Amino acid sequence: MRDPIVDLREIARLLDRHGGQSRRAKAFRNAADVLAGLPGTERARVDAAGAWSTLPGIGTTTAKVIGQAYAGRTPDYLAELQATDGPLVAGPNPLLEHIRGDLHTHTEWSDGSSTLEEMALEAARLGREWLAITDHSPRLRIANGLSTERRREQREHIAALNEALRQAQGTGDAAFRVLSGAEVDILDDGSLDGEPEALDPLDVVVASVHSKLSMDADAMTVRMVTAIANPRTNVLGHCTGRLVSGDRGVRARSSFDAEVVFEACRQFDVAVEINSRPERQDPPDDLLALAADMGCLFSIDTDAHAPGQLGFSEYGAARAASVGLDPERIVTCWPVERVLAWATMSN
Repeated sequence: MRDPIVDLREIARLLDRHGGQSRRAKAFRNAADVLAGLPGTERARVDAAGAWSTLPGIGTTTAKVIGQAYAGRTPDYLAELQATDGPLVAGPNPLLEHIRGDLHTHTEWSDGSSTLEEMALEAARLGREWLAITDHSPRLRIANGLSTERRREQREHIAALNEALRQAQGTGDAAFRVLSGAEVDILDDGSLDGEPEALDPLDVVVASVHSKLSMDADAMTVRMVTAIANPRTNVLGHCTGRLVSGDRGVRARSSFDAEVVFEACRQFDVAVEINSRPERQDPPDDLLALAADMGCLFSIDTDAHAPGQLGFSEYGAARAASVGLDPERIVTCWPVERVLAWATMSN
């Protein structure tokens, strides 16, 4: 007998990896959770009756996957996905092997679909050395942004997870590391969304514009520069806010004086994010080339909301290579201690 829970989660990972199909992937993760919550005797009873689809949260497709796994065969759905899996970017991707971490990811604490532990395990499986969890700030209610109290609880959860990882790996400081962070809204006046007691203890802060994206260019420039100059800001997230594809449709990029914004990033040692989500591809090619020419630091981030999306770094690495970036200018290619020293120095 195969483990159907493992198969369901692997299907979800592959769906997220190829196109970020989060809604369909979530159905497989939910089915895995339902199955994990059943006692072994109950699983055996339902399997004998062939009644998996009668359970809440398990539909026809997920029931078929479970039944085939219990019969000891690779589920058809999984086999089809595995047969088409492969690199997301065709051809050489030389920067990919230099990526050590990710400074922009989300979990079920805000609008992600998976746990901290699941995200960390997948990052480690991909060969990463560290991962920053940057769930949303409180004003982004649609994304279940974290209050000051929930942010404190999450920091405690991350600390406990890091301790467990150290003990499990037995490698002391060399163990995989989870960083506490936040993706913080840049408010209309350029201030950051979050109380100092919530933001100051964090390892890293990604500052992003999520509202009034069509603001006048001059006002948007002032707004962004004000946020970049804030000592708590480490990374400027998806700077234009554009969408080029995906379930949310297409959205034009924001207008701002890119030279002024990128010069502020350079002056204040804030990394320009290369957002690797296929529907964002932000900054656009012209602005990516401009920021590279101006000498900015960069952060290749996945903005992952599920484990399978952590592989999106392939896209970001290819785009970074296209403008000739060296790993020394990419903070996500640095060892964790260097990242922490950089993030602390700017505070």
